[in-house]
Amino acid sequence: MSNRILKVAISVPLSHAFDYLPAKSGPEALAGSRVLVPFGRKQQVGLVLDQADGTSLPADKVRRCTRTLDDQPLLSADDLWLIRFTSDYYHHPVGEVVASALPALLRQGKALNPVLRFVAITDAGASADIDSLAKRAPRQAELLELLIDAGGNGVDEDSLTDLVPTWRRAAKGLFEKGYAQRFEAVADAPEPPHVQNAEPGPDLNPDQRAALKRIRSGSGFGVYLLDGVTGSGKTEVYLQLIGDVLDAGRQVLILVPEIGLTPQLVTRLTRRLGIAPAVMHSGLTDSARLAAWRDARSGAARLLVGTRSAVFTPVPDLGLIVIDEEHDHSFKQQEGLRYSARDLAIARGKRRDVPVVLGSATPTLEVLQHCRSGNFTRLELPGRAGGARPPRFGLVDLGRAPASDGLSEPLLRAIREHLDHDGQVLIFLNRRGFAPTLICSACGHVAECNRCDSRMTVHARDRALRCHHCGAERPLDEHCTACGAGVRPLGEGTERLEDALRGHFPERSIQRIDSDSMQRRGAIHEALEIAAEGSADILVGTQMLSKGHHFPKLTLVGIVNADQGLFGTDFRSAERMAQSIIQVAGRAGRESRQGEVLIQTAFPGNPFWQHLIEGGYPRIAADALAEREETRWPPFTWLALLRSAAHGKQDAHTLLDVARRHIEDLQTEFLRVLGPVDAPMARKAGRYRAQLLIQSSDRRRLHEVLAELRPALENDPVARKVRWSIDVDPIELF
Repeated sequence: MSNRILKVAISVPLSHAFDYLPAKSGPEALAGSRVLVPFGRKQQVGLVLDQADGTSLPADKVRRCTRTLDDQPLLSADDLWLIRFTSDYYHHPVGEVVASALPALLRQGKALNPVLRFVAITDAGASADIDSLAKRAPRQAELLELLIDAGGNGVDEDSLTDLVPTWRRAAKGLFEKGYAQRFEAVADAPEPPHVQNAEPGPDLNPDQRAALKRIRSGSGFGVYLLDGVTGSGKTEVYLQLIGDVLDAGRQVLILVPEIGLTPQLVTRLTRRLGIAPAVMHSGLTDSARLAAWRDARSGAARLLVGTRSAVFTPVPDLGLIVIDEEHDHSFKQQEGLRYSARDLAIARGKRRDVPVVLGSATPTLEVLQHCRSGNFTRLELPGRAGGARPPRFGLVDLGRAPASDGLSEPLLRAIREHLDHDGQVLIFLNRRGFAPTLICSACGHVAECNRCDSRMTVHARDRALRCHHCGAERPLDEHCTACGAGVRPLGEGTERLEDALRGHFPERSIQRIDSDSMQRRGAIHEALEIAAEGSADILVGTQMLSKGHHFPKLTLVGIVNADQGLFGTDFRSAERMAQSIIQVAGRAGRESRQGEVLIQTAFPGNPFWQHLIEGGYPRIAADALAEREETRWPPFTWLALLRSAAHGKQDAHTLLDVARRHIEDLQTEFLRVLGPVDAPMARKAGRYRAQLLIQSSDRRRLHEVLAELRPALENDPVARKVRWSIDVDPIELF
């Protein structure tokens, strides 16, 4: 038994690893192995990050591991590097990074390979008189006969349950007689994926061939932005590259922003490449998630498709990383460990010396600036594949044509025209519910959440008021709680739009797709299939409908409330609004018929609309980059946001005051500190929130300050009363 010190990461909000002695017996706890350790009064599962010759703790303070959970390390040196890099860059406790990187069952100490329980015949059972047993206990005789047929290998308990649901009562009698026995065995390693005949793809156009040639000509690591308009055939380029890597016997990691994108992509990958990818996302059961993780780690899964957290999955023979819709905000975790899966994937690609391909019709300004500076390679696909034409854009002036229930007469007229010509229509509003506000007709009182500085959203069908920030819910008010007068919903949500459209088009099939209507498991997949088949005449939905979906019959997109981001306070407002509009507009006219996009706006003279319609996203991006460079916002400076939340408002601010003083002690000319101030929504879920923004023209210096700030705050007594976090490269400031 070695007496070397183990550096163990434990999921607690402290930045350092903990020192332990190895367990007295069992396998050696190598770096990357899990151990069960005493921590406080409990036993915790930890991960060994390293071994050391000594410790700074007194000998009587160093506790011993209870046991080692893995015969061999779960994680390789490269996997551990990614965990450490994530912890260092995002200034987050390394044990909590480990918790984000491992499937839930491994965090709970379960075995990597599942242990199956079997029931098998004994020698006594094999020679028993079944006919005699059948007279006394027919069910025992039936089970005994099944076990005899199975032979000495027995039958696993899950299979027994499928074959004979009531087998356990009969088995009890067989165990007592000595006719049957139980034993456990580790499940066999997964078989290599079944390879079926791959379907040939379409001929690539010159732009696709040029992009493919440029990526293939590279050697090792490189970041390639596939900047293609919606419908330009970016996925076809991915497929060719993925095929190259699979033919070379290596593995591919594909990241997508949302669960809703995975079914379509998985089907297409399987059909075109001949193998079904392993899939990882939050909609899976814990056991299914572990199975996909295990298959990727073993190399049995040569192709892994996943959402954000899949970036941590071990992929030993990694040959390519693809990040589809790189601009999507879903790649940035907004709670706990606030990491960017896109940025970590790029760091991982550099570490493993493999190419990283980013795809988007609306790239982020950060990625475009990397292309300008020569760090990334930009490959443009300016035209739609197959000769499809880009959609026509038009504005509806709400000052001249007011909307009723969110729908203006010009938009309704366009809907009728497209439906009459066998087209499909998508009405887009990024706001669910019936109406965002319930207001008193007499005194103007607005229904508000009791736990948040937020208005309650009206959900008319459920007769409920819901807070979309904390989840609070109460029955819909019949009268004003302030004066007793009548109340009415104000504004529109997707539910109200759906009702209005059913009134205008009662004979048409209407499908609403938002997070309220898609809560049932598998509902989003079914709804998107209906939409893609053209069975639904009118689609109503939120951002869920705008991302990467192909609806062949869709010819009209109506954007209902386009002004939401026109005067936003966030410096990213114009970029995000353009991304949202271009993405949803890109669903229209992807086949032979040209699409049309109608945008309802109360401000048709705003220069934003002219720039967007005449110059598209490139014009908006160029304008925004010039403005950011002049005002010194990212990507020309770097940000970190300290957030705090507490039951007492003063406590939330006090911690940030402490942080500001620490920063000022380290102050240099490269840093600017803004705040502390109340968060834009100062109270959420019963806690008061405040924030402190750090801006720096020197990225390295910013991280040096944060590296000193975090342990100082962890040791400050005020921190015990407060939930706080450091958000590096935040994408949400307000």
